[in-house]
Amino acid sequence: MPPSTDPVDHELVRTASHLAATRCHGENHTMAAAARARDGRIITALNAYHFTGGPCAELVLIGAAAAQGAYELDVIVASGDRRRGVVPPCGRCRQVLVDYFPTLKVIVETDGGLRSVPVADLLPVGYVWADHQLDSQVAAAPDA
Repeated sequence: MPPSTDPVDHELVRTASHLAATRCHGENHTMAAAARARDGRIITALNAYHFTGGPCAELVLIGAAAAQGAYELDVIVASGDRRRGVVPPCGRCRQVLVDYFPTLKVIVETDGGLRSVPVADLLPVGYVWADHQLDSQVAAAPDA
C-alpha cells in the first residue's frame, strides 16, 4: 500500500482507543470505532458479538451515525480491546463502507505507521452494489 499524503486524524485514534480500553469488556464488545462526520462531529460505536454472528464496530457506527443525522462520514478508525491498537476493517466492512461512503478515508496501521487511505484502496476491484456508484462510473467512462 503506497503511503498516503492525507493527515491522520489522531483525535479519532485516541477516541477509538479510549473507548476500546474503557468500554470493551468480555467477548460481546471487543472492538470500538470512531468516525468524523462531514460536520466535524465524532461518532463512536462498539461491535456487538453474538454466537450467531453480529455487526462489527464499523457497521454499528454507520447505524449510530444515521440515528444522529450524520449521513456523510469523512474518516473512520477501529481499535481493538486488550491494547491491540488500530485494526483494519474486515472484508465485509470494507465492502459496506465503499458502498455507503465511496470517498471515505480509513486509518490503518502499516509498517510505516498510521496512514489515512481511501477505502477503495482497501478493496481494489470491488463489487459495485450502490446505484449511485454505478451511475457515477457510467458517467465517468470515456465514450466508446
